[in-house]
Amino acid sequence: MESLLIPILILALVGAGVLLGARALGRRRARPRPEAASQPGRDPLELARASAAKLSQEQHRRLYALIAQGQAMAAIKLYLEATGEGLRASRDAVGALAAHPQPFRPDAPQEGPSEDEDDAPQRFAYRYRAIASKGDVTREVSSNMLNDEIYGRIRTLAKSGETEAAAEALTRHSDISIKQAREFIALLED
Repeated sequence: MESLLIPILILALVGAGVLLGARALGRRRARPRPEAASQPGRDPLELARASAAKLSQEQHRRLYALIAQGQAMAAIKLYLEATGEGLRASRDAVGALAAHPQPFRPDAPQEGPSEDEDDAPQRFAYRYRAIASKGDVTREVSSNMLNDEIYGRIRTLAKSGETEAAAEALTRHSDISIKQAREFIALLED
């Protein structure tokens, strides 16, 4: 019996040491690092705002078109080339922009006559998804220039037989080609 007592005590001490070590390591990982907390841009929403401000209107439009098409690598490459930031910073910026869509905000307000809503699409702070399907065919348009009202007008045009006008309105309020718009409108016709 005495021959088993010593190995059992050693095993108990090793187990207690491992438990205490794991606990200390868990506490150390749970504590926020002061250098990470002080770095600007760690908040994804703030990072998205700052990243969107670095893009021109055309770059902003192209970046969100790539994000909407699911081409993350191309979007990262576009952001990297547009801003000159590093690969990791570009990846983080595109991820933040995808998670928190930002409207384009020009530096200076543009002067000029106000135009009709259909002539100059307004950009919204959110991405609107329009989905049309017929049978096994489904098409989706995602844009921050669409909303329920505009999409309703496009559907009305399509259902009343004015397919070309509906396709033109859809291309004006999204980043798709006229061919893609015609395919989408064809699914709306009944």
